[in-house]
Amino acid sequence: MLTIHLTSSHEKGKLNIMHLKRYWHKAMLKRNGQLKQDELEDEWQTDVTLLSALGIGLEPTLQYLYRSAPDFESFENWVSENSTGINESKIEQFNRILSGESIAGKEPVPYEILSPEDLKCWDKNGYVIIRNAVNKEDCDETIAALCEHIRVERYDPATWYNVHPSQQGIMVQLFQHPALERNRQSDKIRKAYEELWQRRDIWVNTDRVGFNPPETETHKFRGPYLHWDLKFTKPIPFGLQGILYLSDTAANQGAFTLVPGFQHKIDAWLEALPEGVDPQKQNLYALGSMPIAANAGDFIIWHHALPHGSSPNTATVPRFVQYINYEPAD
Repeated sequence: MLTIHLTSSHEKGKLNIMHLKRYWHKAMLKRNGQLKQDELEDEWQTDVTLLSALGIGLEPTLQYLYRSAPDFESFENWVSENSTGINESKIEQFNRILSGESIAGKEPVPYEILSPEDLKCWDKNGYVIIRNAVNKEDCDETIAALCEHIRVERYDPATWYNVHPSQQGIMVQLFQHPALERNRQSDKIRKAYEELWQRRDIWVNTDRVGFNPPETETHKFRGPYLHWDLKFTKPIPFGLQGILYLSDTAANQGAFTLVPGFQHKIDAWLEALPEGVDPQKQNLYALGSMPIAANAGDFIIWHHALPHGSSPNTATVPRFVQYINYEPAD
């Protein structure tokens, strides 16, 4: 049997960042069927933090690796060209984590963004709305970038249903733009995540945007319906997710939808399911789903144990959003 010797995480390459060559090596082996897709799952969080440190999205990275099968030098060049800017301090911090050094930032964080009412809502319902996390001008600039990318006009319904290769349902594969990066660096958003995590050593991901136009006779909502983005380990670990409303969004405007309070019930609910039943294929709406209406610049953070998704847009204008999340390397 052929023994595969994986590249060490401590090899840095010309970008001077650990784990990148190992990440590339794993992808090439999986692409060629030499490594199972679920192999080395314990390195998933390290992989995600690596991409966060570099400011590149997970999906475009995997698409490039699997479609192009580049050598490592070509992959490093691609990373340099597609990152939001190689930040030396982030790379240094990431390398220290990989080296096992103690990183500051795990001390308790005082509550400056989240009010007592916010925390009460969080404890009970598992979500919180950060009002005015991003100003309206930055939201409008982000919408303009999104519309330009998929070639639609914000106020022209005749253009909303154009087909563009960057669209996957309501998801738009736009990851890199100064407006998106500016929103990711919102002080309010970061501090709110720090307060919920109760630590400062958290990393922002590089995720996409969303465009959900109104339904018509020929255009129907295709999801995502209620679901989870987690593995059903017991007990469900703490984790967060977030979405930024770029425009005022009514409850019937394809609003983000969740099941409030389910973080308190999920372990017992999973335990009660018959053996072999897929939790994702149950009627999650029967659990008590609720759409969240909010304004442009408002940011919703939710516990990832809540079933969540989008909803059909029965209003007269599209929903525009950006997905942003912060999490620690461990």
